[in-house]
Amino acid sequence: MWFYNNEYYDTIGDYVGFVYIITNQINNRKYIGKKNFYFSKVKQVKGKKKRFKVESDWLTYYGSSTELSADVEKYGKENFKREILRLCKSKAEFAYFEAKEQFSRNVLELDEYYNSWISCRIHKKHLTFLKH
Repeated sequence: MWFYNNEYYDTIGDYVGFVYIITNQINNRKYIGKKNFYFSKVKQVKGKKKRFKVESDWLTYYGSSTELSADVEKYGKENFKREILRLCKSKAEFAYFEAKEQFSRNVLELDEYYNSWISCRIHKKHLTFLKH
């Protein structure tokens, strides 16, 4: 289950994706990541390629870290808390806030995080949601 503001969350709404934290409740290690609610798929329709959105595996997703995945397998899903930190209305928004969370929490410097790298390509013109 995913939680948002301490309540069970299973609705997509008008959002593109979210930034999340997964916490191992046995050893308190954490993982900060982002997840799309949808992905694009291409299908051939009457000889033409047509794009359409398909819901992602977000409801059952446990991060992309191999170390985290190994611990989920070892300890069981019931020992991991999955929390949505921020719901986002654009890919630029969740890319920005994922990196911001990772840098502000020092995920690469502390052993309490599963994160082993931070990847981001963010351009100022995509950050209109920050402007007042």
